[in-house]
Amino acid sequence: MYGVVTRNAPEVEWSEFDRGFYEVKDVTGRAAAPLPNAVNMVSCFGDNAAANEDPELVPVDDAGELATRDRTYFDWAYICPTHEKYREGLLEIVEDCAEENGDVRLDDVGFPREEYCHCERCARLFAESDYEDRLAWRASVISDFVAEAADRIPGRTYLTLYPDPYPGHLYRRAGLDVDALSEYVDEFVVPLYDTHYGTTYWLETIAKGFQSLLGWTPERPDEGTPFSLELYAVDVDIDDLVHATEVADAYAKDVFFGYDASNAAATLRRMKADERAGKTFGDDS
Repeated sequence: MYGVVTRNAPEVEWSEFDRGFYEVKDVTGRAAAPLPNAVNMVSCFGDNAAANEDPELVPVDDAGELATRDRTYFDWAYICPTHEKYREGLLEIVEDCAEENGDVRLDDVGFPREEYCHCERCARLFAESDYEDRLAWRASVISDFVAEAADRIPGRTYLTLYPDPYPGHLYRRAGLDVDALSEYVDEFVVPLYDTHYGTTYWLETIAKGFQSLLGWTPERPDEGTPFSLELYAVDVDIDDLVHATEVADAYAKDVFFGYDASNAAATLRRMKADERAGKTFGDDS
């Protein structure tokens, strides 16, 4: 199955795609009404607008540094996952999405990095918890949020994972306990973005790593938790994107294309044309 990830509502209905993912809330803070004919996506703890409006929402490390996009390694601003009012607002958005379409995708879930968050609220909640290990407490915060969100999703719950399958990395980096999350998540989505895809050995390596992490393969689809791969389609050469798609298709349940529906559709048409050209009918001898 092939899908598109888009901010443009008409593109979810293009015939080339089996599924459309529509951004209802993205990392800029932009909001849109959910669609009945798409898997609506919610950027949970990435939100530039909310961070700019209220810096007290933003996670801090033990040195008091904010997790905002003006830091070297952040592409957007983060919101602290323990902020109760913000979480309530997210869950309301999830409910609105689920009313339009039973399938919902949770995006940007987790803490910014391992050193976050040390705000007064997080310090208090950790001290009041039954956990002695801060990483374990963080993971419980994220798992509880995903459980609450999934409880509001009657259909398929998708969750985006940062593309690092190395054992323990997602847990330490973002507070994502994949084993615990698999109880609530029906399918993980892993974005493997490149602007060129001139080589794809790295794509294959990461995809294979997620097979090991999640215990799922196309050959044994009933084991583990399935995952799909999301490729970047903006200004990527079609031949390169075709090759990347073929590699992704060999390892993942489905393949999705991000943010250039025209290029993605052209890629799928090329693949179908190549497939037809490779077939022979009858005997010309």
